[in-house]
Amino acid sequence: MIDLSLLDKQFFQLALIAALLVGLCAPAVGTFIVQRRLALLGDGIGHVALTGVALGFLTGTAPVLTAVAVAIAGALAIELVRARGRTSGDVALALLFYGGIAGGVMLMGIAPGGSNAKLNSYLFGAIASVTAEDIWVIGGLAVLVLGVVAVFGRELFVLCQDEEMARASGLPVRFLSMLVAVTAALTVVIAMRVVGLLLVSALMVIPVATSQQLTRGFRSTMLLAMLFGVVASLGGLLASTASTRVPPGAAIVLLALAGFALALVVGRFVRRGRSQESRVSQAGNVRVEEVL
Repeated sequence: MIDLSLLDKQFFQLALIAALLVGLCAPAVGTFIVQRRLALLGDGIGHVALTGVALGFLTGTAPVLTAVAVAIAGALAIELVRARGRTSGDVALALLFYGGIAGGVMLMGIAPGGSNAKLNSYLFGAIASVTAEDIWVIGGLAVLVLGVVAVFGRELFVLCQDEEMARASGLPVRFLSMLVAVTAALTVVIAMRVVGLLLVSALMVIPVATSQQLTRGFRSTMLLAMLFGVVASLGGLLASTASTRVPPGAAIVLLALAGFALALVVGRFVRRGRSQESRVSQAGNVRVEEVL
């Protein structure tokens, strides 16, 4: 049973705020990533962000801030490699995967006071340990991410639909591509304390895939995906209060997957209903033409 008495506790209130912000940001950015067929970009950035976290422990600075810097650098590097065509996108992501995780483990091993327990809290999330300072950082990054989506949403949509069309329309394709990469990096850092670096990509992709089963338009897909992201984040966090053995990050992702399975079934009936309405409409038009 969900323990609602935790709502009076400050640590749980901070966890709810963090989950809400992640639930909004991850699907918003994920909509552009999925549309551009870079669904694994979040995973790659998450791995390289681990190096940034370990670098923070090694230098005695805030791990979140060093993770932001390293994640942005990694995202820009992979975008440059992909754009120049010297290495295919999946190979570039694989290099980011392996280098990021290996660098993080290595730096954490030699960092003063470094331990696997601290590493695991970033790999798999530790939302219960979110502090007020973390909320300020996460909130600032969330405002920045959502601001980018609101201001450049139309241009990013054109870019993700067809890069050649965006270039022919005179849009700054290189800048917009970099903007998508940087925004994805910021989203990964926002979500790492909630679901963990290894699961952050799931929250960027699954709500979008769920929304695509029920909607057609790009904007409606994004808005519904953000709603699903918030429901999964808050629902998973609340579900984890039923037992101390239930990790919040895993509960959030599994709830998102359950939502996708349900939407898959509902979406099939919705599409079948639309198909029948289309047939009836076409039949009606034929009869009208015959009468005329």
